[in-house]
Amino acid sequence: QVQLVESGGGKVQPGESLTLSCEASGASFEIYSMGWSRQAPGEERQWVAEVGHDRRKYGDPVNRRFSVWRDIGTNKVFLKLSDLQPEDTAVYFCFMYGRLDATGLSRDWWGQGTQVTVSS
Repeated sequence: QVQLVESGGGKVQPGESLTLSCEASGASFEIYSMGWSRQAPGEERQWVAEVGHDRRKYGDPVNRRFSVWRDIGTNKVFLKLSDLQPEDTAVYFCFMYGRLDATGLSRDWWGQGTQVTVSS
């Protein structure tokens, strides 16, 4: 069993920053990539950012304001949210795509989400 636990959400004012973190733990696994998606009330989940072995990718709406990176030694992924705006208000979910050693099967796992609220 693999668990992903996010932290770092909260309420901030427009223009401020937050750094979200997520750690994967549990059964033995190989990580192919980790990243973040978000879901605002009444909207579909939106892919935000992803980091693999040698690449980083971002969704168009946040490309220049967010930064994603991994701490490989601790199976953590981070997302720095800069210049936050009210439209960034959402639940941010961490995800991991990898292979479970016990089965040899690849799949994705998701965290429970952390709320980010941007309001003046």
